[in-house]
Amino acid sequence: MAAELHPRSGKLIGLSNSNRTAQRNQPVQEFNHGLVLSREPLKDRDVFTVRIDKKVNSWSGSIEIGVTALDPAALDFPSSATGLKGGSWIVSGCSVLKDGRSVLEEYGRDLDQLAEGDRVGIQRDGRGQLHLWVNGQDCGPAASGLPPRLWAVVDLYGKCTQVTVVSCEPPPDGGGGADEEARAESEDGVCAEEEDDDEEEEEEEEEPAEGIIGRGRAAAARRNQDNAAIASAVAAAAGAAALVNGGAEEVPELSRSHSRPDKFPNNLDPETVLTEHQLFDVFNNAIVSLYRSEDESGGHLGSGGETDSSRGAMDVSRAGSSGTGSGPGGGENSSSSGGGGGTTPNGEGSGHSPLGNGGGGSGSGGVTGMGSGSMTTNDALLFHEKCGTLIKLSNNHKTAERRRPLDEFNNGVVMTNRPLRHNEMFEIRIDKLVDKWSGSIEIGVTTHNPNNLDYPATMTNLRSGTIMMSGCGILTNGKGTRREYCEFSLDELQEGDHIGLMRKASGALHFYINGIDQGVAAAQTPGVVYGVVDLYGMAVKVTIVHNHNHSDRLRRNNAIMRALSPDVGRPRPSLSLTPDPETQDRLLFHPNCGQKAAIIGDGRTALRPHATDDFNHGVVLSSRPLRSNEVFQVRIDKMVDKWAGSIEIGVTTHNPAYLQLPSTMTNLRSGTWMMTGNGVMHNGTTILDEYGHNLDRLKAGDTVGVVRKEDGSLHFFVNGVAQGPAAWNVPPCVYAVVDLYGQAAQATIMDDMADLPPLPDDCSEGPMAMSPGSPCSVGGGNTTNDLRFHQMHGTNAVITNGGRTALRQNCRSEFNDAIVISNRCLRDGELFEIVIQKMVDRWSGSIEAGVTAIRPEELEFPNTMTDIDYDTWMLSGTAIMQDGNTMRNNYGCDLDSLTTASRIGMMRSATGDLHYYINGVDQGVACTGLPSEVFAVIDLYGQCVQVSITSSSGPLDNSLCTSNITEKSFPIHSPVAGVAHRLHSKHGKNMVLLGDGCQALRVGSYAHGVVFSAKELKTDELFEVKINEVAEQWAGSLHIGLTTLQPAELPSCPLSDLSPSLTQLRSKVTWLLAGSEVRRNGVLQRQNYGCSLDRLTVGNRVGVKRCSDDTMHIFIDGEDMGPAATAVAKNVYAVLDLYGKVTAISIVSSSASEDTESVKAPSLSSDSCSEGEEDSTPVRERERERSRLQVPTVMAFLENHGKNIQLGNQNLTAARVSSYNQGLLVTAQPLPRQQLFQFQIDRLNPSWTSSLSLGVIGHSPDRLNFPSTACCLKRSVWLLQRDSVFHNSLKICENYGPNLDTCPEGTVLGLLVDASSCLHLYVNGMDQGVAAQDIPSPCYPLIDLYGQCEQVTIVTNNVPEVGAESGETRCQADMEKADMVDGIKESVCWTPPPEVNPNKTCEYQALCSRFKDLLTLPDGYFNEDAKYNLCYCESCHKLRGDEAYYKRGEPPRDYALPFGWCRFALRIKPHCEVSNAFKKWHIAYHGTSVGALRRTLDLSQLLPAESSSIFSVSPVKTESQGGYGEPEENSAPEREVPRVQLSPTMRYSGLEIFAPKVQFRDPRSHRCHLAQVAFQVCVRPGSYKVGPQTLGLSEPLDPRFSNTEIEWVTKERGGTLLYGLLVRVE
Repeated sequence: MAAELHPRSGKLIGLSNSNRTAQRNQPVQEFNHGLVLSREPLKDRDVFTVRIDKKVNSWSGSIEIGVTALDPAALDFPSSATGLKGGSWIVSGCSVLKDGRSVLEEYGRDLDQLAEGDRVGIQRDGRGQLHLWVNGQDCGPAASGLPPRLWAVVDLYGKCTQVTVVSCEPPPDGGGGADEEARAESEDGVCAEEEDDDEEEEEEEEEPAEGIIGRGRAAAARRNQDNAAIASAVAAAAGAAALVNGGAEEVPELSRSHSRPDKFPNNLDPETVLTEHQLFDVFNNAIVSLYRSEDESGGHLGSGGETDSSRGAMDVSRAGSSGTGSGPGGGENSSSSGGGGGTTPNGEGSGHSPLGNGGGGSGSGGVTGMGSGSMTTNDALLFHEKCGTLIKLSNNHKTAERRRPLDEFNNGVVMTNRPLRHNEMFEIRIDKLVDKWSGSIEIGVTTHNPNNLDYPATMTNLRSGTIMMSGCGILTNGKGTRREYCEFSLDELQEGDHIGLMRKASGALHFYINGIDQGVAAAQTPGVVYGVVDLYGMAVKVTIVHNHNHSDRLRRNNAIMRALSPDVGRPRPSLSLTPDPETQDRLLFHPNCGQKAAIIGDGRTALRPHATDDFNHGVVLSSRPLRSNEVFQVRIDKMVDKWAGSIEIGVTTHNPAYLQLPSTMTNLRSGTWMMTGNGVMHNGTTILDEYGHNLDRLKAGDTVGVVRKEDGSLHFFVNGVAQGPAAWNVPPCVYAVVDLYGQAAQATIMDDMADLPPLPDDCSEGPMAMSPGSPCSVGGGNTTNDLRFHQMHGTNAVITNGGRTALRQNCRSEFNDAIVISNRCLRDGELFEIVIQKMVDRWSGSIEAGVTAIRPEELEFPNTMTDIDYDTWMLSGTAIMQDGNTMRNNYGCDLDSLTTASRIGMMRSATGDLHYYINGVDQGVACTGLPSEVFAVIDLYGQCVQVSITSSSGPLDNSLCTSNITEKSFPIHSPVAGVAHRLHSKHGKNMVLLGDGCQALRVGSYAHGVVFSAKELKTDELFEVKINEVAEQWAGSLHIGLTTLQPAELPSCPLSDLSPSLTQLRSKVTWLLAGSEVRRNGVLQRQNYGCSLDRLTVGNRVGVKRCSDDTMHIFIDGEDMGPAATAVAKNVYAVLDLYGKVTAISIVSSSASEDTESVKAPSLSSDSCSEGEEDSTPVRERERERSRLQVPTVMAFLENHGKNIQLGNQNLTAARVSSYNQGLLVTAQPLPRQQLFQFQIDRLNPSWTSSLSLGVIGHSPDRLNFPSTACCLKRSVWLLQRDSVFHNSLKICENYGPNLDTCPEGTVLGLLVDASSCLHLYVNGMDQGVAAQDIPSPCYPLIDLYGQCEQVTIVTNNVPEVGAESGETRCQADMEKADMVDGIKESVCWTPPPEVNPNKTCEYQALCSRFKDLLTLPDGYFNEDAKYNLCYCESCHKLRGDEAYYKRGEPPRDYALPFGWCRFALRIKPHCEVSNAFKKWHIAYHGTSVGALRRTLDLSQLLPAESSSIFSVSPVKTESQGGYGEPEENSAPEREVPRVQLSPTMRYSGLEIFAPKVQFRDPRSHRCHLAQVAFQVCVRPGSYKVGPQTLGLSEPLDPRFSNTEIEWVTKERGGTLLYGLLVRVE
């Protein structure tokens, strides 16, 4: 069979080399579609072998190989090999899949770990079994029962981008491993390293890849040696360097399995000269390889004597392969490379000495190494062979891994093979985690011998002799003994983190996290204990680490590398580790840096040399700790555009000489504060979500800095501007940290701080910044606020940021146990205010806040604070609770409705009253009688995840600071209405300005068309023009940009000296876009930027903006094309070149008219008057006057819309003509600020469920590809759907406005963006409040005709207002002076307002109507016109915009609308209408029973007490001797006066004692419900007596009505008139 590939392949594959080489195109942009198959079917025993030629680091996953029975000639190629069906077997990673389903999980070598140059083959043997071959080694059978006719399959997936077929022939007899490797070596010029163990290679993945050290390095690295071996390694490395750079003849061989193509050339030709950084890596890898080999050997270095490094350098092969070492105390042997020093009985060398010294010791120098001089295998601390049922041990029992980690989460217990010695460290490294389970690794000690132990599923199930660290607590014998042992949890550790433990000689047990002692976990530990690890939950794989102290090795490593690196500006100290006194004080980068970083320029510059290949491992630290108030500032020298994220800066307590640097600094879980993006993280946890300038937006030339002040506060700088305090209580000895992450490739320390402004003295301490309306602190304005969260808190709570921030960990799996409390009691009149910084849309309920008299030290924190049954007052939702019992409902605010950035405050007044403040507004007295000493309590419950204390001395809610609010573009005003800018009178000689400088016309030729803006552009100000005319005979098009050239300095027009085109304008710095190329002073800076200007035509708009981050942005048809240029100067003018075919333009950028009186848009009037009074006439007239002054933009629907939409009526009407979706609409014009866009729902189809949604989109819809529904739009979209608000398909707000699914036909909906860029929804002219903030400009209204909604029409100015009927129905705005009584305006609409279109779709109203029908009441009692029937469910009353309370009668008296009930209007008798009784009488409610309804309606009045058993009141007799006496037997009936109880609120009359509940079955749904009935009545003033409630209730029922005035009693017949029947169904 020919070793060739089939010509048919995946769509991204390119074949070459006679179809032997396959390459995946666009390897950085695409990771799949790389399938190739063999040209012919495989023959039995033939191994189809390919060599991996190229890999990239952009993706996870790598090459996949297998066989398939599908003929490639007719195959429809899937995106990856795992998508092959119909008889396909694929090896992916270390799994075997058949037809896409896993059949074997752990098989052979992990293909993802193969490197460039490795070979992989596939074979079907004569017995129908599938075999995988890796580098000539058979991995055994992977599957059986294969059909005879199969093609080989190779998938160039993920990292693998190029392979070459090297052979397709049977293996040699005996397996062919040696011959195959020999052929590989002869072809590639590299030598395969002797393989030790697959698991060892996995263990070494996180260490730096090995470089050049010679063929015998692997063997030599596995022997015990100290300085002699180091010198040998140095000699080998030096010899290799000399060899490559022309100083030797032989070429050393690369280790194929650990090659580093990103750091070192693949071919080492003698002519190749290594760069400084490549040489640096050579020496670094040589030393690191030796250190790694020491870890693998399990022993300790002895110390040799002096080493002749020059002799080692003369013969690299001999130094590496013979294993010889010489010294005063060392001999030669084939198994050890020296061993000068003697060893202790424990195997530790006793003759340690600095490098180069002739170490002491009395070793005989004979055969040492793994002999008597080292710890024996039995003595090494390993995992015991007996372990949990799912554990697999490897790597000589140093590595433990839990099988089936995605299916099982326990049965992963492993123990050490022997007891721990006193003061012996047992340390493991986390190698692998899975993101599926909750909980993670647990570690500890046990007295149980593993030989005799019956292993439990989890170690915490063991009830004797066991101490375990779980999470951040300590469990003894399965029970929690310490809840908060250390500051971070084991559940939050990442791959690569280290966990250790040690039993001290005193019996104290200590745990270590990444080498940091966490303190005493248990004081008295038994003398004989075994180490135990539970691979639980997320933890899958760990490895024992034997080398715990890296300080000496790092110092030797750094000294050697400094001594041997080329002399290109790097400091050249001697091997002494003593720093130079002259440079000791200067801030430099420490030479110990990240794996992919390098330090150059005398220690002042750090870089990632291969920034386009790797995005992390770029951590660098300062060489010494920062002093107090010392600013550490770096300048970004170089950026790359490939990655997301950028530079991060901060401080850490870790000494760089001893720190094992992580891949990113935010992975470090102790002693670290970092500014990343626009947030601040402490120990890997975010403590501030919104802080300062976004570092991800910085460009080359920008500077960032950090300083720790004397008071322990931490501050950051961006371009010299202080960003404010970021953290507090930072310890004094901290090192500066810079993480060259993502785009940041190089940075240099800035020594000159002369231009840096001094830190303001009051940036962390200063006057109290009280919220408007907040009470003043007792201490006055200048006192320091020391309020913090107490260190005692709930189990799931975490306190950070110096006690100012509290958060709930595991917020998506835990919803309670997160109570936090203030560190001291509140003073009288002192406000304790917090801001909600983070919420999750997962749970019901939210934050609860209050006070308690229980001291934190005495409080046993419950699950929720409302579980406490003494000395605690809490606000939960709208309920005030004392000691767990509800005192009152419907307090003035609802905590469950608060969102991110809302502020909640609590204050105990001097009189003992508790007040709550929401966003600075006092909500009134919540409760009284508080003791003098109370602590503030916050329960981070349900949706609320993170809060911070707001005060001048703390992190004053950075998300609310004005410096962080996105700046909006408000162009300057212009005398010409609607135009913000003009063109300057100085322009090119072929230009003519028209329209008062708002239009420009080129009158000749194709050039000399340069024009400028009349004024400098402000920051974030958009200058936009529209193309009016084009001349197709010319090539080229408009150029646009920014320039520092001031047009006023140019000579008078015509400007014959001005450059003919903008690309030639170079007298001043000019940035421009020509076509799709960005140029600076004519020099090309960037290609393929955005949409080419050459494609623009008449009607297209193009704009330019200089943003606050000093970047130039180009806008095409309102869509931001992104940053085009960086480091743009501040004082710039917009400049355009009407070049080529563009001959005329006009300015279209407009300014939003500022309204100094009010930002509220005028409300639309309609005939649907509310049930009470409306706004005063002067306000209404002022709003109408403003609406007349504004010239609204005429809006119409865009021709580009969903495929089921049909437009009509001059694009004002849109209808969905089929299906239930594909009904998206966008307006053709952007929505100006302060203009209300309205449309009416014309037609609903009840066949569907759900209904329309609406919102705005922040980019041009001209070329928008409309999805099926609006919720699929995920870019710059704000959407109102049902009663929720969504941003980019993520819910940001609930319970906003009415439920849009219940809007009936005729409803008018509107959208308005106010001057503060806030989005408002209007329903029938009623503003529903702010729905979203920071809406961009321009934005376009968006409507989705979904489900029931089939047709809408835009409401224009000349369209009659909805429901207007010749002005016959008068609202209060139309009242005349005659309607005013005693200066108080009464309600003219004495009957319910006629509804334009009754809410036919309200399910609740329909349910109540079905219950009314079951009562079989005659229709004659009810009003025939259904429009008078009103539903007061939440959606309906919000839809109408009802207020909660209104006034009625003479004199006016308050009454509450019956929210939650449904009213059915009763027929009004004619004489009642004529008497105008309803206009002058008061409104009240009367609860009754179902059984009394018919008689009440028959009598047309409420029943006297003896006629109804509903009320617990008796007939009242006339007063006798000043009081009511008991009824007498012979009392005359006519002396009894019936008494009827009423109330102005249904919260009282609707109580079950007045309106008993009855059960009924809904005839439609057949579900059982409970129902109540009541009457709404008119009461004649003066006919009733107002008194207290008679039920003995203590808590207030209605906030408007006191319990002393909530019950009305009438004894007059005819004093009440029935108005409506009320029904409530549960």
